[in-house]
Amino acid sequence: MKSNKNRTDTDLKVRFLGGVGEIGKNMTALEYGNDIIVIDAGLSFPTDDMPGINIVIPDVKYLVENKNKVRGLILTHGHEDHIGGVPYFLKELNVPVFGTKLTLTLVADKLDEHQLFDVSLNAVEEGGVLKLGCFDVEFINVNHSIPGAVALSITTPVGVVFHSGDFKIDFTPINGKTTDLTRMGEIGNNGVLLLLAESTNVEHEGFTVSEKEVGVALNTIFSENIKRRLIICMFASNVQRLQQVINLAVKYKRKVALSGRSMIKVVESASRIGELKIPDGVIIDVEHTKRLKPENVVIICTGTQGEPMSALSRMAYDEYNKVVIGDKDTVILSASVIPGNEKLIYGVINNLYKKGADVIYESLEHIHVSGHACIEELKILHNLIKPKYFIPVHGEYRHLKKHQQLAESLGMNLGATLIAEIGDTVLLDGKKMIMGERFQSGTKLIDGIGANETEDSVLKDRLRISEDGIIMATVCINSKSGEILSTEITAKGITVTQSIISEAKSNIRSALKDADIKSDGDRSLTEETVLRAIRNMIYKKTGKKPLIVPVIMEV
Repeated sequence: MKSNKNRTDTDLKVRFLGGVGEIGKNMTALEYGNDIIVIDAGLSFPTDDMPGINIVIPDVKYLVENKNKVRGLILTHGHEDHIGGVPYFLKELNVPVFGTKLTLTLVADKLDEHQLFDVSLNAVEEGGVLKLGCFDVEFINVNHSIPGAVALSITTPVGVVFHSGDFKIDFTPINGKTTDLTRMGEIGNNGVLLLLAESTNVEHEGFTVSEKEVGVALNTIFSENIKRRLIICMFASNVQRLQQVINLAVKYKRKVALSGRSMIKVVESASRIGELKIPDGVIIDVEHTKRLKPENVVIICTGTQGEPMSALSRMAYDEYNKVVIGDKDTVILSASVIPGNEKLIYGVINNLYKKGADVIYESLEHIHVSGHACIEELKILHNLIKPKYFIPVHGEYRHLKKHQQLAESLGMNLGATLIAEIGDTVLLDGKKMIMGERFQSGTKLIDGIGANETEDSVLKDRLRISEDGIIMATVCINSKSGEILSTEITAKGITVTQSIISEAKSNIRSALKDADIKSDGDRSLTEETVLRAIRNMIYKKTGKKPLIVPVIMEV
């Protein structure tokens, strides 16, 4: 769709800051006149070409520039790709935050870690409605792999926008709360202008399996491993699966130990608000498991993706003295492998086998189900909501394209759907939907304990070091006479011969002499001269372009 620059402020503007064309860091903003609401503030994890980066979050510069318009942040559920960026968002925009009880409990823990205490957290029950500026936002219960997930029905001056959040249709959920299809149908019958719906599982036929099916598989594992210690690895946020494991532990008279910081925090948070029910005396410290027979213990831990510092990885590689893996252990990986993590997780599985453990993972047993809607569930959503316009979200481009095609197969005209990218603005006036102008967007790279934003130049230097190494050229100069006293070449991550080192030293001396740089001259000019003296020579001799760091010392 072509952009139209002549639209007025009577348009609803849908701005995409994350979660389209990618998995993760979900964030969408709705803007009308002087009001903006933001849906989700997620993160994603770094790829292989981002060395030293901890997390990736959306760039919210546009929102900061329009902070007087931002009425609030609305969270659909408590997964990291939807709430992981909240502390960083609130450091730039201190606005009210709205979500269900568990979602806000998990957010509050994050805010404590970041020492953000002056934040307005507002719990909204499923079925509740809140007013933010010109927007009325209704929370609608949906099933997902974490309790407290909601879809949003947002009444705007030009019509209703329905945002699915992450969802599936589970008729036998663990907590008894089904996706509210009745309310969705009522909203659809009243008329929906725009549907924004997740696309994660659009490549999968049929329906997503109920979470209760995992309970059946886990029960079989418990019954077949009566004399063995069970170590169950799962996502910490999967509270309903945690509940099933705890129930089975009680049934089979086992104590439960938790391992992994995120696992402990989620269990504490979910228990505190009643989302997780644990009988007294069931939970013990992981240290105490050594005193019990294997058949009396279940350890629930993190590390489903083979993360190097996770509890399971440390167990597999003998780096966790609290739990020593042996031939009396059965390890269950109750999660699917995220693409790109295969090498890490299969390395952990191999090591567990080497240590004598039995390992049960997805390819062997039905021990994990998705929290995302498959094709038939997406069809139900579309047929209930009956939107005038549709934009697929929450997926890579192939997911968005297939979801667009699915909508068209259900009768939507090609002109009634579009695929958005990060930085796109979509304009709606109730009668048509068109592309607006792009706004500044992108990503922020968060680095280290201090969570400082990492600039592109720093990332490029890290990539260069990882691929081509680093060379430090140290020049010692007499502070009075300017005489070059010594030159040293130190190479790391790149092989340089003694002849290359000798030539580099000679080139540096000649360049500094020719430039007639004095000791009390411009330090940056001296460094640049050293850099130029050896950069091209190093490349010609080695075929590499290492990061070259000149170090000038005056004595």
